[in-house]
Amino acid sequence: MIHDPRKSGRMIALFLAGLVLFNFPILSLFNIDRPFLGIPFLYFYIFLAWCLIIAAMVMITLPPREKDSHETGKYRY
Repeated sequence: MIHDPRKSGRMIALFLAGLVLFNFPILSLFNIDRPFLGIPFLYFYIFLAWCLIIAAMVMITLPPREKDSHETGKYRY
């Protein structure tokens, strides 16, 4: 496995973003009494932020797509 400093930096930035998203000042903004889609707004925010962090992790850790050797415009994984 080749060490990529750009991926490491992005993962550190994502970790710091997660710290901010799940810390007190931000969570208190979403602690309101109104439900959203039938669930408490705070729970909806936590689930949505969690899903976005996981999606960002997947995007960061996926290997880059390489062009096909025949240059047909199709990509292989």
